[in-house]
Amino acid sequence: MSYLPRLQKKYREEVVPKLREEFNYKSFMEVPCITKICLNQGLGEATQDKKIVDEALEELSLIAGQKAVPTIAKKSVSNFKLREGMTIGARVTLRKIRMYEFLDRFISVSLPRVRDFRGISDKSFDGRGNYNMGITEHVIFPELNMDKIGKIKGMDVTFVTTAKTDAEAYALLKHLGLPFKNKNN
Repeated sequence: MSYLPRLQKKYREEVVPKLREEFNYKSFMEVPCITKICLNQGLGEATQDKKIVDEALEELSLIAGQKAVPTIAKKSVSNFKLREGMTIGARVTLRKIRMYEFLDRFISVSLPRVRDFRGISDKSFDGRGNYNMGITEHVIFPELNMDKIGKIKGMDVTFVTTAKTDAEAYALLKHLGLPFKNKNN
């Protein structure tokens, strides 16, 4: 048998039956799942210093366990000293095994390292079953060596699901273990 991440096993054995019961799905194929997790860092100060982009790409690759790619400016904006074709960010998309491994590390190790952590907001759903959240300090990830970090940067994390409504996506992420603040139902 091939390797199965802990969270993927939990999804198949615990989350699917709970969601089928909760939303009265007739088939297990109707049960929503996470399709991908996107990590994104916008680097506005990269227009002045090119080393920031290289550091961000390296750090994001360490966090994700997969090579990050640079994001390129599509338009020139003179007020921001931005030219078309300049590198202004870094991003990485995780799927399948790497996605579940990242999610497991994110829930069990990284989020508890956030200062004054009381849970993540339950208001960041987009209406189509996807969840977005921002992280103000990327140093919460244990993969990074604190001595080599030049500047603390923020990042965005997007959970893309097959859920049709926000309620289904909330239930899916809650059952997987994301620590939401108490939702008033």
